[in-house]
Amino acid sequence: MASENGCGLCKISVNKIGVRKGGDVLLSDVSFELHCGELTAVIGVNGAGKTTLVKSILGEIKHEGSVGFESHDGEKISKVTIGYVPQHLDFDRSAPVSVEDFLLVGRTNTPICFRRNKKLSKELDEALETVGCLDLKKRRLGELSGGELQRVMLVNALYPLPELLILDEPVSGVDAGGSEQFYKAILNLKQNYHMAIAMVSHDLGIVREFADNVVLINKTVLKSGSAEEVFDSEEFNKVFFHVPGKEVGI
Repeated sequence: MASENGCGLCKISVNKIGVRKGGDVLLSDVSFELHCGELTAVIGVNGAGKTTLVKSILGEIKHEGSVGFESHDGEKISKVTIGYVPQHLDFDRSAPVSVEDFLLVGRTNTPICFRRNKKLSKELDEALETVGCLDLKKRRLGELSGGELQRVMLVNALYPLPELLILDEPVSGVDAGGSEQFYKAILNLKQNYHMAIAMVSHDLGIVREFADNVVLINKTVLKSGSAEEVFDSEEFNKVFFHVPGKEVGI
């Protein structure tokens, strides 16, 4: 992926995605579009199929339907680079692994205990600076706060720079300060790089503030559009109003 002047991708089409497990329908006929330079939030109650949808887009589980990629001139693209930030990272917090060590794994065939490649080290510094965490480079991974760790995972998802970035509940359990820094980094990516960003989130306040488009699902798409269009819809009210006249999470 390059800057917005050089990216050939225009949109990602999620077409009639369906997932079954035994006799249970996890997703049915899920269709919507993701556009470059925009953040699309996928929302829904627990069990609505949000994580199943992410796994389908990533190709991690068997599903019906397809995910298609299209260039600005309408041509189909067979493959794009996808970056992914999961909700949690499971690792041994006592391990003597620095942020730099963690990010270099997969970027070089040379054992990370050997002297660093200057070009690779410069690229890593630039990536860390883009997300606002260059100061974390030498810190031990296990010493990071939740928000710091999520930003490091975001840096990891940006190598190589993706056309599509997927965030799965990226700041769940992160304090307000860490959440704010993370979303500042996401805004920077959206404004300065022409990538499509898909975010699964239960924080409807964050969705209202940052999302360009919103897709409300409950095993299928109930409503899609701008945040205002979705939040003001009858479908949204039925899902999130537990008490008449009292909106939850916004």
